Amino acid sequence: MNAPPRLTTTAGAPVSDNQNSLSAGPRGPLLLQDWSLLEKLAHQNRERIPERVVHAKGWGAFGTFRVTQDLTDVSCAHLFADVGRTTPLVARFSTVAGELGAADAERDVRGFAVKFYTEEGNWDLVGNNTPVFFVRDPLKFPDFIRTQKRHPRTHLRSPTAMWDFWSLSPESLHQVTILFSDRGIPLSPRFMNGFGSHTFSFWNAAGHRHWVKFHFKTQQGHRHLTNEEAEQVIGRSRESFQEDLYGAIERGEHPRWTLYVQLMSEAQGERIDFNPFDLTRVWPHRSFPLREVGVLELDRNPDNYYAQIEQLAFSPSNVVRGIGFSPDRMLQARVFAYADAHRYRLGTHYESLPVNAPRCPMAHYHLDGSMRADVPRYGVGDNAYYEPNSFGGPVQDPSFREPPLALQGAADRYDHRLDQDHYAQPGALFRLFDDGQRLRLASNIAAAMQGVPEEIVARQLAHFSAADPNYGRLVAEAIASSGRATST
Repeated sequence: MNAPPRLTTTAGAPVSDNQNSLSAGPRGPLLLQDWSLLEKLAHQNRERIPERVVHAKGWGAFGTFRVTQDLTDVSCAHLFADVGRTTPLVARFSTVAGELGAADAERDVRGFAVKFYTEEGNWDLVGNNTPVFFVRDPLKFPDFIRTQKRHPRTHLRSPTAMWDFWSLSPESLHQVTILFSDRGIPLSPRFMNGFGSHTFSFWNAAGHRHWVKFHFKTQQGHRHLTNEEAEQVIGRSRESFQEDLYGAIERGEHPRWTLYVQLMSEAQGERIDFNPFDLTRVWPHRSFPLREVGVLELDRNPDNYYAQIEQLAFSPSNVVRGIGFSPDRMLQARVFAYADAHRYRLGTHYESLPVNAPRCPMAHYHLDGSMRADVPRYGVGDNAYYEPNSFGGPVQDPSFREPPLALQGAADRYDHRLDQDHYAQPGALFRLFDDGQRLRLASNIAAAMQGVPEEIVARQLAHFSAADPNYGRLVAEAIASSGRATST
């Protein structure tokens, strides 16, 4: 067996004694000159960084994406260039509301984020395990998140705040219905779908644009927990997702998802009778069928969770040639908010961290600030630290320019403030459920409404009834049978 490496300080000096502090005699006080002790204590005090405000509790792994179907007619993205092409990636799954120490098996929406290390830069597809969200205007997002966090006085979760917000935001009904359905508590990340959720855009080599929705379909099948099963799981372990994902990959049971897209031409977007950029609604599959793209496989656990998952940073602003944005209001705000959150949490140069750094060459003129770890050397004589310059520094490449995003057309036809059809899709989803699924949905909602004031319950019941009379009736009956009476 080889001798172990020598213990040193962060400056490289060998440590002679890591068992005893330096003191002025056997009973004397410790000495300030004990630099080894001071370094250890100072580093321990700084071993935590701010946790994510949203999606704090997460689980992740590395893998690959392999193209199985030709997509070059709609996108010139390099990772889709050839059937069989593989791209390395890292994925992170998460809960939305829970803090870093929350239980994994809580009823919550799950984040589903993938960083593709392409040869033309990183592409971050940052979505959820649901195709829709609670709100469609980013101005409401901070208020919504506050209802999911702790009450400022009691420091407890507040069902009243949660249902008050939802009952005053009827566009949330679609997501609420999904959240309290059977799929509200996945058994682990392996057994849930993922979605880009937003409407993005593809553009091809000719500069033609399509609107696109991304769907990751699990190849492991869907497995979910009831409230009662989740309570048993949490009683055994608060880390059930991490245990399952990590253990499966270690055993060689590599989870896979098939990536599909829904495509809508710009011309179709101008003719349809709904807003294709509304995050609270789905595109009907009958009109916009799924088209297979490839397979995502996770085959390697991180070597160090903190370095490779906790410091992992995704942002929808990370796009590559052939993939772009849309007039989706929530997406437009996330393009700013996500990168800004990482600069606060990790540091100005967070994308220089190994897990966030692109695998292709990069060159930029961003200077100084926290997390500046490299020494950029561009051009002649290190004189190229601004642009334009005469010293051979990095220059723009117009061939990567995205086609102009039309400001007139589909997005211009809809005013989300006037669009009041909050109920058609939640009602259709409710009617897709069988009798058992409907009863469990109603029971889950009733359990989550315990302690909520009657006027808020009544307001929310009106939304359920507007989606489908039986929806409102079943929830009201479940509430009554749970021991609290309410008006319908």
